[in-house]
Amino acid sequence: MSGALARGAGRPPDSRPPSFRSGELRDPTLAAALRTLELTVRRRLDGVLHGDHLGLIPGPGSEPGDAREYQPGDDVRQMDWSVTARTTHPHVRQSVADRELETWMVVDLSASLDFGTTGCEKRDLAVAAAAAITHLTSGGGNRIGAVVATGAQTTRIPARGGRIHSQTLLRTIATTPSAADGVRGDLRSAIEALRRPQRRRGMAVVISDFLGPIDWERSLRAISARHDVLAVEVLDPRDLELPDVGDVVLHDPETGRTREFSTTPQLRADFAEAAASHREDVERALRRCGAPRLTLRTDGDWIADVVRFVSSRRHTFGSSAVNSARAGRR
Repeated sequence: MSGALARGAGRPPDSRPPSFRSGELRDPTLAAALRTLELTVRRRLDGVLHGDHLGLIPGPGSEPGDAREYQPGDDVRQMDWSVTARTTHPHVRQSVADRELETWMVVDLSASLDFGTTGCEKRDLAVAAAAAITHLTSGGGNRIGAVVATGAQTTRIPARGGRIHSQTLLRTIATTPSAADGVRGDLRSAIEALRRPQRRRGMAVVISDFLGPIDWERSLRAISARHDVLAVEVLDPRDLELPDVGDVVLHDPETGRTREFSTTPQLRADFAEAAASHREDVERALRRCGAPRLTLRTDGDWIADVVRFVSSRRHTFGSSAVNSARAGRR
């Protein structure tokens, strides 16, 4: 069986994202790749998350609405004294939910994502995940922005709405140059970039392989206190286990180190155990931050994974703050 057939075996024909390796795509090719990705996302995700999201501000809403007469049990802090004075009857000011969502993505494109052993590289999956998030949160006056980090540079894309902005955002992410060999990624600094300046309540999405040190938990927890948070984990099978291939030369692009190993059964077992332990640590850290984890793999059907995840959680995003406030009043 050829390598190409082996990589695509058992996978739906449209489940593999197009390649976005930086520097290899000329503009017409890039435009075609982004268009293919957009069509794939829209065809498979249309109907998954339609309709307005729930209010993001605790309580009934954040925008002033109409006044009505006071009823026993109403919150006296909502009293509208001007209307009360004019009518000589107690009135409260109603409020309506804020229906516009502002989403910010942290897209980790450090050197560890320029790697893939099956149908695509992890960088391609990161771009595909960004496209899916952009489609799911667009429309209705919603805005989306991004912080793209490679370790060597950080690019901030302001949050705006509209189709043209979405296309520009994805093009910027897809064409971000890879970091030079030996440059470490810095996910913590990228997440920290979302904290200042302080933003209105919304959603924060972190797209990464989370393979580095877990020094980002405090920053992500601070963000989760104000925003809904989602973690998108991008993995390759070789991140989890080593194949039985005998002698092999491995290169770490984030440290620049190269070492030769013999993939003995003991080494493979130790590697798998260490990888599983690290994923458990990441899972615990994300759980403490209140961030659900969506895992996408280069050897899987990523769009089907997104559909399953969103379908199972479509009623939870944007409502956690509301639910917490209601629970606190009981």
